[in-house]
Amino acid sequence: MARVRPFRAFTYPRADADITAVTAPPYDVISPAQREELLRCDPHNVVALELPEGPLDPEVPGNCYETGAARWKAWREEGILVQDDEPTLYVIEQHYELDGVPISRRAFIAEVGLEPFDAGVVLPHERTLPKALGDRLNLTRACAANFSQVFGLYSDAAGETDEIFERIMSKVPIANAIDADDVETIVWTVDNPAATATLTAALADKRIFIADGHHRYTTALAYRDERRAADAEAGVTPTDPAYDWVMMALVNMDDPSLVVLPTHRVADAPGDFNAHEFYSALAVNFDVTELGDDEAHGALNNLERPGFLIKDRDSAVARLAVLRQDVDLDAAITKDHAMSWKELDVAVLLELVLDPLLNIHPDRPETLDRLSFVKNAHDAMKATEEHDVAFILRPTRMDQLRAVALAGDMMPQKSTYFYPKMLSGVVLRSME
Repeated sequence: MARVRPFRAFTYPRADADITAVTAPPYDVISPAQREELLRCDPHNVVALELPEGPLDPEVPGNCYETGAARWKAWREEGILVQDDEPTLYVIEQHYELDGVPISRRAFIAEVGLEPFDAGVVLPHERTLPKALGDRLNLTRACAANFSQVFGLYSDAAGETDEIFERIMSKVPIANAIDADDVETIVWTVDNPAATATLTAALADKRIFIADGHHRYTTALAYRDERRAADAEAGVTPTDPAYDWVMMALVNMDDPSLVVLPTHRVADAPGDFNAHEFYSALAVNFDVTELGDDEAHGALNNLERPGFLIKDRDSAVARLAVLRQDVDLDAAITKDHAMSWKELDVAVLLELVLDPLLNIHPDRPETLDRLSFVKNAHDAMKATEEHDVAFILRPTRMDQLRAVALAGDMMPQKSTYFYPKMLSGVVLRSME
C-alpha cells in the first residue's frame, strides 16, 4: 500500500550535536514575534526558509518566495546545509512531561510516495484552509523542497517496529534539540541496511493517516500535479521524479504514548448574545446541567454520548451539555457524513450548536472571524471575559480518527491536537 523509503536529506552540519538554535515549531504556529526571536538566536534558523521575509504576493518583486528560494540555494552552496551521501532514514524520540507524567514518542522520517486521497493509501482526517494552501504551494514552487515533515500515523498494534527502534536508539544519537515547551527531540540515523529494509517493509501493506500537516501534504499533491503537467507538455518522462514523494515523520498510532489533546472553541454571536435564548435553544438537543467550581474539572470524563462544557460571558458557572438520549444523530445532522463523523464531539458542536445557534460554519468562511481555537481549557474559560461563549471539548480518540478517515470523511478543522508538534529543521528534503 504505502511506498516508504530512505532519501538523501539535507541537515545542518553535525559538528555540534545540539541543533536547538536552528530548529523551529511548524510554520503555522509561529507568531511574528516568535519568528524574530528564533532568528535572534541564530540567523540560520529554519524559520528563515519556512517563513521568509517579503511580500506574500508572488507577482511582486522581492516577494517572500523569491527570498526563500535564494536563501535555500545560498545555504546549500555555502555549506550551511549539507546533503547525505547516501539515502538515509532518521529515527527521532521526543521526551516531555504532561501533567507531571514523563512521556516519550518515537517516529522515523522517510520519503513517502504521494497518493491521491481517493486511492485510500494516505488518508486525511481534517479539513484544510485554501489560503494556507496557496502560501505553501507558492513556497514549494519557488524552492522545490520540503522544509518540514508531514506527521503521519501507521498501525502497528503488535509493536513490530519497536524492536527496530530499540536497536537504533542503542547507538549514539547524531543530534538533539529542546523546544520552547521543554520537549527534547533526539535524532539517530538508520545506518543498517537490514533495519532500513525492515522499517520500509513494515509499512508496505499499511495505510498512512495524516495526523498533522494536511496543508503540506495537499500542497505536495498539487505541486506534483503541476510538475507532471509541465513535464508532459515538454515531452519529458522523468524516471521516479522527486516530486512524486514527500517527507514524512511516521508514528505508530497504536503506541499508548501517543497523546492527542483537544482544541477548545471560543465564539461570538453575530449580534448581542442572549444567554437565556441560547440555553433554551440548546435544550432542544442537549441535557444541560450547571456545575459547581469543584465539578467542572473531570465533568467530561466517562460520557457515553457526545458532550462538552460551556462557559458564557454572563454566567459565573460552567454548564455540561450532553446530547440527549432521544436525539437521533442521523436525523439531526442531515449532511452527507458517515455515522462515525456525526458522533464526534466536534461535529455535534459544529452542526447542532455553532451553526444553528451562533451562525458559524466553515461552509460560510466569513463567519469564522467569530470563532477562535484555544489549546488550554482555562484560557478558553477566561476568554469569556471578552467573548460570548467558550466550549471545552474532550480529545478525539484514535479509534474515532481511524474510523472517520477509513469512511472517506474529514473531521472539522482543529479536531485533533497531536502533542508535541514535530520540530522543523531536523532534516530537510530537496525536490530538484
